[in-house]
Amino acid sequence: MKNRILVLGWLLIAVSVATASPPQGYYDATQGLSGQALKTALYNTIKGHTELSYSDLWTAFQKTDKRPDGKVWDIYSNITNYVFGDDQDRGSGGTSENQFYNREHSFPKSWFDDGYPMYTDLFHLYPSDKWVNGKRGNTPFGTVQTVTGTSANNYSKWGTSTESGATLTVFEPADELKGDMARTYFYMVTRYENVVASWKSNANTEMLAGNSYPALSNWGVKLLLAWHRNDPVSPKEINRNEVIYSQYQHNRNPYIDEPRLVEYIWGDSIGYAFLPTGSVGLERPMDDNRPKAYCSDCCWWVTAKAGQRLQVFDLLGRRLLATTLMNNPYRLDIPQTGYLLLMIGTTPLYIVKDN
Repeated sequence: MKNRILVLGWLLIAVSVATASPPQGYYDATQGLSGQALKTALYNTIKGHTELSYSDLWTAFQKTDKRPDGKVWDIYSNITNYVFGDDQDRGSGGTSENQFYNREHSFPKSWFDDGYPMYTDLFHLYPSDKWVNGKRGNTPFGTVQTVTGTSANNYSKWGTSTESGATLTVFEPADELKGDMARTYFYMVTRYENVVASWKSNANTEMLAGNSYPALSNWGVKLLLAWHRNDPVSPKEINRNEVIYSQYQHNRNPYIDEPRLVEYIWGDSIGYAFLPTGSVGLERPMDDNRPKAYCSDCCWWVTAKAGQRLQVFDLLGRRLLATTLMNNPYRLDIPQTGYLLLMIGTTPLYIVKDN
């Protein structure tokens, strides 16, 4: 198969997993930043969204959380077949699973004192089974070690965990939704960077650090990073992001658009300059001094000035290689294949590595 280096948008069209498409230039302010400065740049990009009313959420869910069969996409139960409107919570019932769906604040509303606009921010509100939602309450997410209860088929579970260093009551969503929830939390502590430090004083907020950066506690960062890395962005998340942006709030979840951002703010790439997607690589070297990557004799090679730093990342932002270039050209000898980002100094190149 022909090896190619393409604009990232072309790469992602070529793969089977759909990818979000922010407007051109939406993340320009993030270029060259890392850590706290990068998070603040994102806050300034996504703040000031169009605020919804609480009743608006019922209608919005019909666009943001509709299953392929037209039923409600329940985040906490996999036995429900709720019909929009007909089965929504009207204040009574919900004494067992599979009776009604309601509006779940996945980032508990008591953590931010039921304040607005957080209370109706669609990026953390999802339809969920009323009974299972009640079992969660306002407890943090976590890895349940001692189970006290589950939804049908063990889809969601609740119980206690000591991963924080103390014994906490936690709620654990299904594996297929852990990445969704992680990126939801990264969004919330970014969108509300200006007020998140004050939320620590509320009950059950052990996941929060009581500051604007990193905003999440050490164990919270560790947990959410693992969930983000192990459950990549899904087509459902991408559709949701696009609908919320285009039809409702007119802001985006940057961690769905650019999953690599998580690593530059909380993960392995702190301290390295982030560059938004859209940079162009070259299929073969040309007669100039710019860094390049090309394929020859079934091997990938990098040409750049000696002493420059080379880093290689996958599409989730996980760093696969970090080295200082001493040879020119340098043979890229790593086992990983697929769509890779090469950072040569501050120059990004995207490649499709087939072997």
